[in-house]
Amino acid sequence: MRIVVTGTNGQVALSLRERAPALGVDVVLVGRPALDFERPETIGPALRTARPDLVVNAAAFTAVDLAESDEATATQVNGEAAGEVAAQAARLDAPVIHLSTDFVFDGRLDRPYRETDAVAPMGAYGRSKLAGEIAVAAATDNHVILRTAWVYSPFGKNFVRTILAFGLKRQAVRVVADQIGNPSYAPDIADGILTMAKTLANAPGNYDLRGVFHMAGAGSAVWADLAEATFQAAETRGRAPVHVERIATADYPLPARRPANSRLDCGKLDRRYGVALPDWRESVKLCVARLLEAEARG
Repeated sequence: MRIVVTGTNGQVALSLRERAPALGVDVVLVGRPALDFERPETIGPALRTARPDLVVNAAAFTAVDLAESDEATATQVNGEAAGEVAAQAARLDAPVIHLSTDFVFDGRLDRPYRETDAVAPMGAYGRSKLAGEIAVAAATDNHVILRTAWVYSPFGKNFVRTILAFGLKRQAVRVVADQIGNPSYAPDIADGILTMAKTLANAPGNYDLRGVFHMAGAGSAVWADLAEATFQAAETRGRAPVHVERIATADYPLPARRPANSRLDCGKLDRRYGVALPDWRESVKLCVARLLEAEARG
């Protein structure tokens, strides 16, 4: 099976490439200059050349705060280009798994969000990702819209890598403690996607496997919890302890508003695909171990 993944530097894309060989799957990453979401005319030729059995659209404009001042580019990449990827996948008779986000919700519910809950983005990034969901669904029935949240990994820019670096310079850090969500380890997401891809390939006519699904790490946390778990994992490997001071969102203002509740109910994914991600507390230990091992190697 050949899975073509848009984007060459993203956390999920790199995780898919890393995890695929163990599952006997061929993963090909395609990105700039051959595939450029700001030049939609490149999408069709790039996918045709890559010859996918299934497409994972993992490329995105992910700078949440920058999107507030450049919503046009965010919408081009996350909305219009996503629709074009889905349309081109349909022409190749390939299913598409499109990655979306918890930011399509406003965070006002007092429980984890289900796929059937009303969407209400709070900012430009969320609006651009919702535009992508709508465009993908309009382009092909043979789609999975996969919402995830709070993604971290040994790759790229993410909260765990950033907070671990802060811990080298400071004995204490201030971290928001009134936003709750599901920390999600990109390699776990990759494993889930690869399982889904094989299931989709074996059931081309099963539309119970198509539509919107939530995939996130098991267990919930506030950002301060994730920071503490990161520092504790590092401390067991010889790092000096770091104190986490819990603060309110209002004490750390940013251009884009964040949902206070980003928790995702992933029961549908488990029922339809038998996929449930591990508890985030265990996965963060794996991530920190890899980061410190890479640090030790220089």
